[in-house]
Amino acid sequence: MTTDLVDHVLQEVARRNEQFKPTTVNKLIELEIDPGTLLAFDKNDINLGELRQDKDKYLKDLTRDNTQLLINKIWELPTERRDEDIVATLPDPTYILPREKPLPKITMTKWEEFALEKGIRKTKKVKKKWDDILKEWVPTYGFKRRLAEKKHQWMLPVPANADPMEDQFAKKSAAQKERVARNEYQRLRNIARSNKTKVPSVGVMPHESVLSSRQLREAADVAVVSTASIGKYQPSLPLEKS
Repeated sequence: MTTDLVDHVLQEVARRNEQFKPTTVNKLIELEIDPGTLLAFDKNDINLGELRQDKDKYLKDLTRDNTQLLINKIWELPTERRDEDIVATLPDPTYILPREKPLPKITMTKWEEFALEKGIRKTKKVKKKWDDILKEWVPTYGFKRRLAEKKHQWMLPVPANADPMEDQFAKKSAAQKERVARNEYQRLRNIARSNKTKVPSVGVMPHESVLSSRQLREAADVAVVSTASIGKYQPSLPLEKS
């Protein structure tokens, strides 16, 4: 009984040692490591016998050892603690990696060009501010801000030349929806401009009579580019010509 217990303990220790390997790895030729790009070059010869015997195990063990050496090199760099994490400062890379594709072209929107010309910088918005009338903290943006505005504007003045029976709340809501639609239209035009896509300047006016083939084709062209992607992911019609 004691012998079986000792054998079980030894097997468990061996299994745990296999699962948690040591951090020290011995190599005949030291690896060339570039911490700046997290690269490690192994110039040691491949053991063909172990590779033919069990290819997957040999490659996994080789990858694990080389990765351990790379991590050991990273731990030699200056580190600092940020919140609950330990961050290492990587040095400048010494190995230049080739790119598969050229660098993407940076295209700015109309607003970005205007902000760069005028020197406008983006500042962090304040999420909440104190309202002296409501005596509470209210959000500066979002749907909850609209609820706070409704508490403020429970009554709207009627202009002097306006119809006294006109609903001022409905008029204000319609004006707000119109501004939102105009901003969305301008946003889509900016996307089309950055992608160098031509869009019609005006829409298609409704017709009471039967539309001609030219008018139908024009309406279809306008409908295709009316999506958020300016028609990029719009499927083609069954008989549509490319």
